[in-house]
Amino acid sequence: MEQKFCQSCGMPLTDNDKGINADGSRNDDYCNYCYMNGRFTQDFTMEQMIEHCARFTDDINKMRIHLSSHKSRYYVSAWRYTN
Repeated sequence: MEQKFCQSCGMPLTDNDKGINADGSRNDDYCNYCYMNGRFTQDFTMEQMIEHCARFTDDINKMRIHLSSHKSRYYVSAWRYTN
């Protein structure tokens, strides 16, 4: 089975991490940190999402510049930011 990623933040999706639709079903496109009760939890632009996600990895590996560059390439194709 192919690994899916949140189409908002890029986090790998597992069944337990999937967002929740308004009807209570699991959302296959977004994680539960980005999408809950049928709505996005944050109103971020692509650039704001990159900065938001980079904050969580700074303490782990101090590679903010690398992450931002990598995430930029991912976000260009993420569905949430293509409109």
